[in-house]
Amino acid sequence: MRNILLFIRIYFNFLFFLCLMGISLFMVFSYNRYQHTAYSAVAGEVAGRISNQFSTVESYFELKRTNDSLMKVNARLYNQLKNDFELPDTVSNSRVDSVRMDTSILARKYLYLPARVVGNSVSLENNYLELHRGLQQGVEKDLAVTDIFNNVVGSIVDVSNNYSVVMSLLHRQSNVSAKLKRNGVTGSIIWDGVDPNFVILKDIPADIKVFPGDTVVTSGFSDKFPYGLLIGTVWKVDHEKNGQVASMKVKTAANFYNLQYVYIIKNLQKQEPSQLLNRFQKTNE
Repeated sequence: MRNILLFIRIYFNFLFFLCLMGISLFMVFSYNRYQHTAYSAVAGEVAGRISNQFSTVESYFELKRTNDSLMKVNARLYNQLKNDFELPDTVSNSRVDSVRMDTSILARKYLYLPARVVGNSVSLENNYLELHRGLQQGVEKDLAVTDIFNNVVGSIVDVSNNYSVVMSLLHRQSNVSAKLKRNGVTGSIIWDGVDPNFVILKDIPADIKVFPGDTVVTSGFSDKFPYGLLIGTVWKVDHEKNGQVASMKVKTAANFYNLQYVYIIKNLQKQEPSQLLNRFQKTNE
């Protein structure tokens, strides 16, 4: 209290001046129409700018909640796509045709599960992602992973109760069955460990005409990746020395430097064809 009184005593004249100035300005703006209008305009502009800044800051802190909501909405929309359902061939059996598309236990093939990325590497020869979703949230090994735009990212290789590890496309052991969308020719996508923005499409016959800009998608031959997921676009075509096979540099559609959320794609009809193949192989050994 003593310090406050001492401060007032030292700066009494200046504080008295500010008080009189404030009273004078109040009287000027209150009793003169022009000054009042000018003051209102300036005050409104300042208040608007301050309000806008507070709104921007508030929106920034709400981004995480907004992203989580959008991921859930997108997952629900992906799960309603016609491509995620696959009915049996019912040409000669009209009874099965009565199965409705919403009987997901029988008709649904792919289920999309949103997940948040909590770890990611791009500069190593063997790169991985870590996701905050695991066994307790319906994740298992050998499931496909895409970014939020449904571009191929990799596949699940290990799972704990609440987390899972993804082998990125940027891994020397990664091998994804792919095809050129324009002509349907099938090859394999690998990574040479050089540039995180590019992967290699190999095993394409040298006599196949391929042009920069051609789209590369998943072939659908894998039980992990649905057909037609975008992998990237052809950047450069290189012919092997034997002249029989061409390898192509493909620019990845997914941006591996900025993966914050992904989708895990679960194949609900995975077991039946693999069991059938195993049974056939055993009976013909």
